[in-house]
Amino acid sequence: MSEYILEMYNITKEFPGIRALDNVSFKVKRGEIHALCGENGAGKSTLMKILSGVYPYGTYSGDIFFNGEKLILHSIKDAEKKGIAIIHQELALIKELSVKENIFIGNEPNKNGIVDFDQMYLNAKKILQQFNLDIDPNTLVKNLGVGQQQLVEIAKALSKSASLLILDEPTSSLTEADVEILLKILKKLKENGVTCIYISHKLDEVMEIADTVTVIRDGKTIGTDSAKNLTKEKIISMMVGRELSQLYPREKHFIGEVFFEVRDFNVYDTKIQNRRIVKNVSFKLRKGEILGIAGLIGAGRTELVSSIFGSYPGKWTGDVYLEGKKIIIKNPSDALKYGIAMVPEDRKKEGLISLMSVKENMTISNLENYKKIIGTINENRELLDVKDYIKKINIKTSHFSTQVKNLSGGNQQKVVLAKNLLSKPKILILDEPTRGIDVGAKYEIYKLMFSLAKEGISIIMISSELPEILGISDRIIVMHEGEKKGEFENKNVTQEMIMQCAIGGRSNND
Repeated sequence: MSEYILEMYNITKEFPGIRALDNVSFKVKRGEIHALCGENGAGKSTLMKILSGVYPYGTYSGDIFFNGEKLILHSIKDAEKKGIAIIHQELALIKELSVKENIFIGNEPNKNGIVDFDQMYLNAKKILQQFNLDIDPNTLVKNLGVGQQQLVEIAKALSKSASLLILDEPTSSLTEADVEILLKILKKLKENGVTCIYISHKLDEVMEIADTVTVIRDGKTIGTDSAKNLTKEKIISMMVGRELSQLYPREKHFIGEVFFEVRDFNVYDTKIQNRRIVKNVSFKLRKGEILGIAGLIGAGRTELVSSIFGSYPGKWTGDVYLEGKKIIIKNPSDALKYGIAMVPEDRKKEGLISLMSVKENMTISNLENYKKIIGTINENRELLDVKDYIKKINIKTSHFSTQVKNLSGGNQQKVVLAKNLLSKPKILILDEPTRGIDVGAKYEIYKLMFSLAKEGISIIMISSELPEILGISDRIIVMHEGEKKGEFENKNVTQEMIMQCAIGGRSNND
């Protein structure tokens, strides 16, 4: 028997106007955890969709061998029958069904043609206990956290006797605690003989869990090596095609006087009356400054900035001053009129309309800028602006008419940024601006942020990544359970100092 469970040779896949994969070869040893790395848009997910039957045989060229036999798949079901299961970044669970029903959907145990729910419960409990998962199989999936839902997806794959498990960005929405549980489970799966392909842009996870790493770039195989022979810096260099001497390209920019101020801001829970989730928070913002807001999940950061922007669905109180004058913001339209724009945390749900084109997404909030006297749109001017921003912030798209859902995560984020920049903001709020995107796209967004700061635009950035907060911010405020616990000028500040505030301690730099 070959040491390789999977061999893919010269895989080429084309979409209209683009070659997504160009003669990619990829081999995975039996019983290993093999990381597949590359920038968003490099072709990782496309390659795995071919392997899992999403893109059936005949829609690509090249050969695949699984357990030594040529693999010809016409559907996901075919792949599952062979023992290949994929868990996508977007979970495919039915929230209104129970854990046990989700695990065995389409594969229910039965007696005389009738679903045996008691046996289903016992089978589900056995799989969950195998990995020390304390989840009642009767629990509705909608009542589980994202991390537990991810684990139910894995249990679902294992119920189909998967010998090769593909995980596509499995930790993008997980807390650190959930990530730790997931990585332990993957290590246990490896001990039990399950082979894993692990797609992630989080290189700390890759270095912790992977035996082997393959990097692809622009649809081509760049290289494969043992994880022991690699460093994060080497992987990044392979991913982006250049050495990144520093991940955070800090550039000098002039910081002016205070021109925006938030005083005594309170935000209330949408479900529990009179419960405050932001408590008397005040802060100032200077012209051309990048202000970082740090804190753990649940600290109230998103609720604070979305209330300032007028998009929070609940109640808030407090005062906002712009250039010394008190302003009233009741909704995002008010905010935009005052020159305040916001890139939301969830770009897919709140920042984009997936079936619309790149152009339509960029200009939909700014159509007033292109209206002619008789109410029609000045399409020439609109197109000039769209093409200008596609070039200016390097949005990789075959055409401005491409549906935005077909872009990589990093390029979707750039479209959301372009949409907000077209409003000519004085203040740009960025809520987790680099979540779910690769290091190359992050680097470009950081460069853009410093470029905007040089132009005098002030930026408020929420980030859960402490290296990002320290690498980009001029000044940092830290929140804990709705309160501002610390404020730092970004000079000789450490991650430990920020974390001390984030867990409830108070800084000495207030």
